[in-house]
Order: sequence, then structure tokens, then C-alpha cells
Amino acid sequence: MRDRWTPDSILGQSGRLAVVTGANSGIGYVTARELARRGAHVVLACRNRERGQDAVERLRTEVPDARVELRLLDLADLKSVRGFAEGWSHDRLDLLVNNAGIAMVPFSRTADGFESQFGVNHLGTFALTGLLMPHLLAAPDPRVVTVSSEGQRFARFDMANLNAEHRYQAAFAYVQSKRANLYFAMELQRRADAAGLRLRSMAVAPGLTRSNVLTGGANSTRGRVYGILTRLLLRIAFRPTPDGAKTSLYASTVPNLPGGSYVVPDGPFQLRGEPALRSRERAIQDSVTAHQLWVLSEQLTSVHYSLPAEPPWV
Repeated sequence: MRDRWTPDSILGQSGRLAVVTGANSGIGYVTARELARRGAHVVLACRNRERGQDAVERLRTEVPDARVELRLLDLADLKSVRGFAEGWSHDRLDLLVNNAGIAMVPFSRTADGFESQFGVNHLGTFALTGLLMPHLLAAPDPRVVTVSSEGQRFARFDMANLNAEHRYQAAFAYVQSKRANLYFAMELQRRADAAGLRLRSMAVAPGLTRSNVLTGGANSTRGRVYGILTRLLLRIAFRPTPDGAKTSLYASTVPNLPGGSYVVPDGPFQLRGEPALRSRERAIQDSVTAHQLWVLSEQLTSVHYSLPAEPPWV
């Protein structure tokens, strides 16, 4: 039996500057809190000012000497994403945790006309990372951690229906967007390697974790019965939020973790357990689809990375 990894295993993070998206609750909040507890300066990137400020105050209560700040970011609006990047006032960015996302929501479109789960979970994340890339590359050891999902294993990735061009099924769109997160993280590492950059890009799956992603936001309007049943399911079948944040914290802080790592719970079906690296995942090796998605994402967001356009293996 190997030692159980906990946030207490995290080495000192003093001197690191981190952004955690969707940090006002759930896994994002725990990730931000534990990074701050270990000395990192953490920017909580949140969509709602009031909820974000509440999170900052709660975090400072739990970690009195925390160095944290709130900045507004709405991944459903590329204008907000650009504003966040243009307003960056620090000299660098050491760690970007792409945590924010939505799940199983009724059909809707983002401010830019994208299907909401594809638009928020993937395109917003893609655009934010690209726009922050100059600040990441100004750091001595930059790292990008993108939160995917164990559900991505069940995605039927359809390049012709990424944006609900033909049909919409909430669960299908969700796992497809989470597969896109994994493709993105791996392709970013390929391109960083091809450019000879020190940037490390990782993906994580949290496992079944209690959060408000199934009950908040657009899901909060789905009726009383939905809310009661979903909260009951979360209480019975899902594990506590701090356990779900372990993979994000592991990928964010373990010193010698190689770029291109995919960190998942080590239990059955990646649903629970301790952080472990998983390499036997078809999406990790599928550079062709990842490249196609990258090109499409640049077209849709008008965000072009200052990295090689064509890695040598494509």
C-alpha cells in the first residue's frame, strides 16, 4: 500500500502566483484555499462578484494569513475572458487551474452563440489559457492544470456536433466537453514541447464529488423534485469536496510531475481513491483529433497561441 496523499503532503508554495477559475465554491474553492494555506498568492477568478467576495472572506477566515484576491471572469462570454487577461497586472503567472465548468444543463447558448457546455467548459478555457500565455511563459516553471472528468471516457466525440449543430442531449454534451478538456491539455503539452518551452500542461479527473455543479446555475431552475433527488444522490453516492480536489492539488503542486500527465483517482472507474497517473487513455494518444479540435477552437474564439501551428507529428 502506498502512502495516502493529502493536502498536508503539499510542499511550501510561497512565491507562486496562481489563478483558480470557478473558485467561489466546490473543488475550486478547496484548491484555492489549500494553495493559499501553503503560501501561494491566489487569484479567485469568479463569475459573480458577491459570491466571489463571500468566498474570499470565508477563505481569509479559514486561512488568516492568506494572500488572495478576487477578479471577475465569465467563461461564457469571450469579452469577459479578454477583459480578464488584458487586466492582468502581475509580472507573471506560475499556475493556472482551469477548474470552472458547468454540467448537465438545459440547452442554452453563451454570449458568443456557442452551446453552453462546449462554450464554457472548453472554448472559454481554451481562450483564457491562450490569452494568459505570455504571463505564463514569463514564469520560471509555469504549469496549467485543466479539470476534465471521469465521464469523458464515455464520450462519443463528434466533431460535426460539438456545438449542438444537429441535436442536443445534456449528458452527451457534457462528457464531450470534458473529453475536449483532455484533448486540449495534451495538445498544449505537445505544442509546448515542440517549441522547447518549460510549460507543463496536465489534466485531472476529480471523481464523483459533492459540489453545486449539478444544483446551481442553470440547474437551479429545474424544479423542486430535481433539486431534492439530486441533493440526495450527492449525499449518498458522491464523496466530500476536499477528496475531489486532491487530483487538482496533486497536479498543481507535485514538483517532478511530468507535463502531459493525467491525474485521476486510483479506484474503480476513477470514481474515488487517491491521485494516480493514468496513461492508458485513448484520448491521451489521439493527437489527430486533438489537433483538429485545436484548429477549430482557434477559429471559433479568434485566440491564437504563440506556439508552433503544426507540431511535427501531425
